[in-house]
Formats: sequence, C-alpha cells, structure tokens
Amino acid sequence: MAEGSQCATSEPRHTIESLGRRKELPAMGNPGSTLSAYRDMQSQARSILEAAKHGPLQSLTDRELDIREQPVTIYPRPATVRAWVRFGREAVRVDAKVMRSTPLAAGIEFRAGDQTFRCWVWGNAVSMPS
Repeated sequence: MAEGSQCATSEPRHTIESLGRRKELPAMGNPGSTLSAYRDMQSQARSILEAAKHGPLQSLTDRELDIREQPVTIYPRPATVRAWVRFGREAVRVDAKVMRSTPLAAGIEFRAGDQTFRCWVWGNAVSMPS
C-alpha cells in the first residue's frame, strides 16, 4: 500500500471523545439485540407490576436484619444483580441494584415503570447477572 493511503474497512467506525482522548468504537452491532433487551425490560416491569397487585413488597424485619449487632456496608457505586423479591405471596425475579448489605442480607432497589421499589432480602436470594 502506498504511504499515506488508508485501508478501507467493511464496517463504518465511530469515535467518542473521553477525557480528551479519542476512542474508536466498532460499528453498530445487531440492532435486534438492543430491541430484545428493551422488550425484556418491559416484560420484567409488567411482571413486577402484576405481582404488586398480590400484596405489598415484603422486606426482612429489623429482627431478621439484626442491624444493632451486624455491620452495614453502603455502596457508593451499587452493583447490578438479579434478586428474588416477594409481593404478598407472589415471587418474582428482578434486575436490581445492591444499595447496602449486611453479612447475611442485601438492601436492593429496582424499578418498574415510574415506580422505585426498595427492600431487604436474604443474601442467597441475590446473584450476579450472567
């Protein structure tokens, strides 16, 4: 190739500026995957709101949390997790953020539509997304 010529690629490239540095981004991937993620999020919101009709969001009690005896960690950058929560007798799995934790429990927050829900769940009801 002659000096100064550029190699053409089959994928268009995009760049962003971050802290004064340019970063090259790959071409847009499968737009269907973005749409699929959006549909999954909408489906989960519908499931949460439907479960909420079965009763109030359940949370661990102060006695179960034993806050006076157990240390509480508050996370400035909450991690995204999957967690089982219960509305009345109806259980549903949600994408949530861990806002705080004790050695045995996690204080989580999740959204459905324009509603934000917060509760404490046992640590084994929480897992990292795959």
